[in-house]
Amino acid sequence: MNTRQLENELWEAADQLRANSKLTASEYSMPVLGLIFLRHADNRFKAYLPEIEADIPSRVPASRREALIKLAFQGKAAIYLPEQARFDHLAALPQGAHVGEAIDAAMDAIEADYDVLKGALPRGYTAFEPALLAELVKIFDRPAIKAATGDVFGRIYEYFLSKFAQSGAQEGGEFFTPPSLVRMIVSVIEPDHGLVLDPACGSAGMFVQTGHFIEELGEATNDRATFHGQEKSDTNTKLARMNMVVHGLDASNIRQGNTFYDQIDGLIGQCDFVMANPPFNVDSVVTSRIDSQVGPQGRLPFGLPGINGKTGAISNANSLWIQYFYAYLNERGRAGFVMASSASDAGNKDRDIREQLVRSGHVDVMMAIGNKFFYTRSLPCTLWFFDKGKPDDLTDQVLMIDARNVYTVVSARSHVFTDEQLANLSAITWLYRGERDKFVALVGRYQHQADHWLAQLPACLAADADTLAQLAEPLQQFATHATLAELNANQPDEAHLSAKQLEAFKTELRDAQAALKPDHKANPAQQLQALLQTSAAARKAIARTKPDQHDAQVKLQATLDALAVQLKAGSKLLETRHKRWLTLLDQAEKTLRARQSPAWEGKLARELKRRLLPADNKKHEAPTVRDEALQPLKQAVYFIHQVHWLHSRFPDALYDDVAGLCKAVSIEGEGGIAANDWSLTPGRYVGVAVGAEDDEEDFEESLRAIHAELVELNDKAAGLAARIRANFEALFT
Repeated sequence: MNTRQLENELWEAADQLRANSKLTASEYSMPVLGLIFLRHADNRFKAYLPEIEADIPSRVPASRREALIKLAFQGKAAIYLPEQARFDHLAALPQGAHVGEAIDAAMDAIEADYDVLKGALPRGYTAFEPALLAELVKIFDRPAIKAATGDVFGRIYEYFLSKFAQSGAQEGGEFFTPPSLVRMIVSVIEPDHGLVLDPACGSAGMFVQTGHFIEELGEATNDRATFHGQEKSDTNTKLARMNMVVHGLDASNIRQGNTFYDQIDGLIGQCDFVMANPPFNVDSVVTSRIDSQVGPQGRLPFGLPGINGKTGAISNANSLWIQYFYAYLNERGRAGFVMASSASDAGNKDRDIREQLVRSGHVDVMMAIGNKFFYTRSLPCTLWFFDKGKPDDLTDQVLMIDARNVYTVVSARSHVFTDEQLANLSAITWLYRGERDKFVALVGRYQHQADHWLAQLPACLAADADTLAQLAEPLQQFATHATLAELNANQPDEAHLSAKQLEAFKTELRDAQAALKPDHKANPAQQLQALLQTSAAARKAIARTKPDQHDAQVKLQATLDALAVQLKAGSKLLETRHKRWLTLLDQAEKTLRARQSPAWEGKLARELKRRLLPADNKKHEAPTVRDEALQPLKQAVYFIHQVHWLHSRFPDALYDDVAGLCKAVSIEGEGGIAANDWSLTPGRYVGVAVGAEDDEEDFEESLRAIHAELVELNDKAAGLAARIRANFEALFT
């Protein structure tokens, strides 16, 4: 399944509701998310239903059968759906039916069975135009989305949340923490058990990702972890419950409240893990309402931050949040949270609080994140990590990671971490903690991922060559049977084609056809055949290498690095060959006017041409033969590059400081944290990489970022020019 294509199609369909209704973005976002909730709940319901029905004896009467099914759903990672809340029922409503009323009734029926969702599910579907709403229901009932697994649906849910954040549909996007940052936090603190708290839980993204983490360990999340969350906004509290329930998580401990004033009783010093993305730089917390929280056993063990002399309120609440996260941890607890970059260097009382935190020995990792990770704000941030269970040999230092240059461009306004960038940054923390086996296992996975793509290379290259051979047929048919008379018919004398032009085309076609034959000297086919042989030899070397032996991996990587050079050359060779045949096709149609010849099979030629062009992502086209031929080449290089990135920085699979990336910084001593005024800003310590080798992938990423920004600026310039022109026209008419 092309998940990105599915996401885009669903978003475009859902956005029609806003475009064709009187509702604002904030008014239509929750109903759309509610419809996704219903679809996902239905998918999970149907995944468990066959197994449950099979366990019910056939002799049980129909009147009793449904009650037993409902009972069996208790403890499952899904919710029971009554008949009127099932998507089949909604999709089967006759034309002209009151679809909005039916969806409202479905929400009522679910809430009647699940107290945790009471008041959380959206209503008001009758405000939508019935025909549009019915069409959206049908789109959500397409076979591809009905077959979507929970993981795919989780991505769709996150995608819609992010799109609403970009459109400002939910309080400026405050509810939504980008998945990249959530996954980074989860990857570093590894919340695999116990009591997990998020006192600024938004849409519960931290909990959902924790659930994925535990499931990947082969465990049932609700058996391993208990989630507690608090959120100031009523809308976001409802969204958090929906998000958790749709992922099969227990949402009974999600509460509404202002964390500054509403202390969660019984959790101070009790949490195994704390995760959060709190609002930055809040400046209106009433001091008198939090005085009682100060003290060793309170939520503010290191005291109050600075107070605004005019208002008497807390000047900046960042240090309140930081202390809350620390105070909620038990004696071995870990915390990970997003914080404004300014908090790492803030002075006065904030500096004093930071000093006490660092002296505790529990500040574990500080990670600087670059701009454009948030959907509604372009600002850098820092990820903070506490660990009260740090081993003794690490308590006198903090790991600083500067990840500002690690990102992947989605658009001019949006950056993300890929799965591999997340894993590579996590690998630094593994080595720092002495978990060498995890690093070696990651390298092994990358090398086997390269093997996976190399295995697909022969079939993909064969399909590509077959397409070129098919394209040669209509071109050869044209070259053999076309006449100058028919090509020059109805053309002025000065536009007549010459015999020399037609013969030059035939010569170029013969050369291109010869280059497809493997026995032709020094041609692309022969070079690609040699690449296949080298790839096959590399695959044998991968098969011989044990994934848990670093020395063997290093030896294998030398072979793969050399192969990567050939794979890149192979990609360029393929693209050059495609360009040659596309040029021949254009020459036949445009220069030689092939469409005027009865010998020209235009429909076949156009279809074959489409296969040699990249798919149009904006039109959500499926990958073409050209894409599928290039993909194994590029993906194999990509995973080989990941190992190269790791080995070039940590050649012995042991932690070491890397200029411009990471440094283990002592609390005391020259260059230590104390000597730097208790700053926890990574860039202040890791320095700048000197003499770094040119990296083609990194260069391409930078080039994509520049191009994306240029496109956005050009679009803005065009829009501004149009407005200026319209204003001038209005002035003089």
